[in-house]
Amino acid sequence: MARIAVIGAGTGAMAAAARLAVAGHRVAVYERSETYGGAVRRFERDGFRFDTGPGLLTLPAVYRDLFVKTGKEPLEACVELVQVDPSARHVFADGTEVSLPNASRAGVVAALEEALGPGAGQRWGDFLVRAREAWDRTRRPLLEEPLWPNWPVLAEREPYPAVPHKRLLRTRRATTLAEVGAWELRDPRLTALLESHALAYGLDPRAAPASAAVLPYMEHAFGTWYVRGGLRELARAVYERCLARKVEFVFGAEVTRVLEKDGRAAGVELADGTVAEADFVVAGVAPEVLSRVVGDTAVRGAGEVVPQRGLPSRLTVLLALRGGRPQGAAHRTVVHAEDREQELGLLFGTPSGLDSRPTVTVLRPDDPTLVPDAGHEAVTLTSVVPARPDRGRAETEVLGRHAEQLITRAERAVPDLRERLLWHEVRTPADLAEATGAEGGAVPAPALAAGHGSLLHPANSTALPGLFAVGGWSHPGGGLPHTGMSGTLVAGLIVEGPEFRGSR
Repeated sequence: MARIAVIGAGTGAMAAAARLAVAGHRVAVYERSETYGGAVRRFERDGFRFDTGPGLLTLPAVYRDLFVKTGKEPLEACVELVQVDPSARHVFADGTEVSLPNASRAGVVAALEEALGPGAGQRWGDFLVRAREAWDRTRRPLLEEPLWPNWPVLAEREPYPAVPHKRLLRTRRATTLAEVGAWELRDPRLTALLESHALAYGLDPRAAPASAAVLPYMEHAFGTWYVRGGLRELARAVYERCLARKVEFVFGAEVTRVLEKDGRAAGVELADGTVAEADFVVAGVAPEVLSRVVGDTAVRGAGEVVPQRGLPSRLTVLLALRGGRPQGAAHRTVVHAEDREQELGLLFGTPSGLDSRPTVTVLRPDDPTLVPDAGHEAVTLTSVVPARPDRGRAETEVLGRHAEQLITRAERAVPDLRERLLWHEVRTPADLAEATGAEGGAVPAPALAAGHGSLLHPANSTALPGLFAVGGWSHPGGGLPHTGMSGTLVAGLIVEGPEFRGSR
């Protein structure tokens, strides 16, 4: 039985802790805040409850597998999973609207044909077939296996199938997601639909590789799910599973140093001077935090994947509304930017900025546990904003004004929103930075192939023997399914050793 110290209580770190405890190891989790979940937090006020992190789940199989492998009670015995249908309603810049059914290619094709005109649905359906091919080619190396030592193969090889296009008398193949939209979908609304999946993860579709096509495919193939009570309930269930497996949690415990002995990780030192010896250390923290706690020790060898930098953050606005949720309202509505190119230019330009009419995601869960009574509704707005350190009062005021613009934009999804608004709360990049330790509140994106490796994440193993990295900033990247898989990979590498190649 090995002693294992886990730094951080995010979902990936807890997933690893539960699996390691089941394997017979003694696991202790040290979390600097007073709660678990990392970015998967909750805000409560006046009987309203809101998720302040992710609001929906794809690939629930990742967590089903975690619960099957760590106890007798399946995931569905611990949380109530609800399939969201329609998967999303989209409101485009020209006023066109479409509601897309959940996990139904035929239904999506029919809905797009009716809303956008003949041929639109078929082009999207054909795109999904190609996206599936990219998914099949990358699923194992990017989700189910430790990062390959010869990872440049993933970086250079584009898994999205070649569809030649004549352009300026030359045959070219799409290499970015934006080119896929422009050349294969050939409708600005379909392009906006495609690119919104990348933007939701903070990716610039003009730079993201064509392999980012797997992002909409994941939703299409595996459905969009909600956890009754909010995604915080999923974090709670994972935490309680850890407790049931005798994982020890120490909250308010900031790790300041990873200890070394004989050239390998040997435990952690806390801010109060406490030393916890361990045979393995699992770090579920942002790259800058990991660098700080290992000091001068190099955790990444020459030629390895470097941590992602320059990713944006999120602005979240929580709305308490008088009046109940109308029957038939879509759980999720995406209000697309008035000028997509302007939005992308401001977000990803240098210096970065804020678009006054950006893409806004509006979540309206049909969940009575989130409101004080049936006469009220809880609504959450999210939009991508630049990640940057808190600049004090001036920055807070800028983001406060931007939150007002998001509310105005959201009126396209909830027409009577302003009249019903009781109060609102704003969660900024500074709040995310406080919860996760990520510089500027940056949010990690899922790992993607091609693109010269710019969207790969560092391996879970490190150059310091006995030290492993878990969570959204390590392979296979950000998003709840990916962080859950990182826990699986780290547990496998510790239990089975470096020869571990993933479950089959």
